[in-house]
Amino acid sequence: MKDEISFDRSVIEPTGQAITISPLVRRLVAPNGGPFTFTGTCTYLVGQGDVAVIDPGPELDAHLDALITAIGTARVSAIVVTHTHKDHSPLSRRLKALTGAPLIGCGPHQAARELGEGETNMLDASADHDHMPDRLMQDGEEFEGEGFTLQAVATPGHTMNHLAFALREENALFSGDHVMAWSTSIVAPPDGSMGAYMASLERLMARDETIYWPGHGGPVKEPGRFVRGLLSHRRMREATIAERVQAGDRYIVSIVEKLYAGLDPKLKGAAALSVFAHLEDMVARGLVRTEDGARLDGEYWV
Repeated sequence: MKDEISFDRSVIEPTGQAITISPLVRRLVAPNGGPFTFTGTCTYLVGQGDVAVIDPGPELDAHLDALITAIGTARVSAIVVTHTHKDHSPLSRRLKALTGAPLIGCGPHQAARELGEGETNMLDASADHDHMPDRLMQDGEEFEGEGFTLQAVATPGHTMNHLAFALREENALFSGDHVMAWSTSIVAPPDGSMGAYMASLERLMARDETIYWPGHGGPVKEPGRFVRGLLSHRRMREATIAERVQAGDRYIVSIVEKLYAGLDPKLKGAAALSVFAHLEDMVARGLVRTEDGARLDGEYWV
């Protein structure tokens, strides 16, 4: 069926190696593999004699050394960041100090909403609150390097400052963590917003890029079909959550137990946040009810 989605968990190149993946793009994988980063964060070098570095990655000496080696004698014209998670943006500051290149792209970290009374932000430790760009790029703005053009595409949801970047010359999109071939993106309140995430997917449906280069894992090779599949996947998840609430599972912990049977215990926290994101959006749309606003430990009913 046209809306089916199939994730590709193929392992890409080892960490520390700069691999040419297109005429204008090389990729390096950071040594930070894990349950939420797959084999590691993908850093991209765009251009040849003049390069832009997209998502320098986490604060790791080994990855910085590999980046400097890969850059070689090229001039770094820009350091580009898609969003402010600690596996994507922190190394940008050290790379800027070494190269003098401007830091451009997304703005400082921002949450989708303020914390409710008694609520804690479970993902706050993953946020890079020190990020401050030299040039904040707005939706549609472009950066022109030698032989390449990067256009900012606003894709809030995973984080509210998330940007993707279209490479005009190759009809490609650096999709950050918004769309990845290996897994769905984590969307977790208060940092993320399911409503914004779904709207961003709908927006990508109207674009015509033929390949996505994501923040983790290999390429999304049929992005139109894949994004349509992601939308269908999320809508089906929403429907199953609604069914569980109607069946009497009024708390997120019980919904997770029913919907994610056999899930690795290390991932149950992320699953709870995903269910929470759906419920928050469903409450805002009047599909389910709760008292005093959606909460991770709240009670939900129809």
